[in-house]
Amino acid sequence: MNKWLKTVLYLVGAAVLTRLIPFSSWFRIMDTMVHELGHAVATLLASGRVLSIELNPDHSGTTYSVLASGWKTVAVSLAGYMSASLFSVLLFYGHARRKQGEGLLLVSGLALLMIVLFVRNSYGIWWLSIFIVATLVFYFLGPRVRNFYYLLLAFLCLEESVMGPVSLLLYAITQPARAGDAANLANQTVIPAVAWALLFLLFSLWCAKLALQLFWRKRPAATKEH
Repeated sequence: MNKWLKTVLYLVGAAVLTRLIPFSSWFRIMDTMVHELGHAVATLLASGRVLSIELNPDHSGTTYSVLASGWKTVAVSLAGYMSASLFSVLLFYGHARRKQGEGLLLVSGLALLMIVLFVRNSYGIWWLSIFIVATLVFYFLGPRVRNFYYLLLAFLCLEESVMGPVSLLLYAITQPARAGDAANLANQTVIPAVAWALLFLLFSLWCAKLALQLFWRKRPAATKEH
């Protein structure tokens, strides 16, 4: 079977199956967390200043920052969706290397970093706090439960990293002014929002293909110490 077709079928199947899991929608905000953190890190790397980040119950998020106009603003606008897509690859790489425990500690650390440095709205702080506690609980529940939880987060992140650009493309076609990062990029360049949204979608599908190839790859056998 063609790898691209296999990737799409896996994404559709995973999207259907994960929605049958209770509270899966709540955990999908992790993708928003990574998206907004990508904007924040890019802003800091571009010598800007991050004022605050908001995470909302409808899975939306906003990063408020101060940054000089120019190519740096383009880089910051690109960072959100691309960071989320690359992070999904990182999660599946961790699974392929049997580093699920380290991966859960990583996402918990990122959530804590968001609380300490960036997030100021009450819902965002509440969600991040509960997410950290839940993740640490699963971390200590043993390998089987921990690995199931890790894969759930990985697939949720993967799905959202693709569905986000799909929704963005629809907005770019029907309501370009509401197309979020694509609209910002259109305002900063001569390229229309629909082209930027299509770029995000193609990049997310490429990352999804890489992530699933890591998932399909035969993992190294666990070693025993004597």
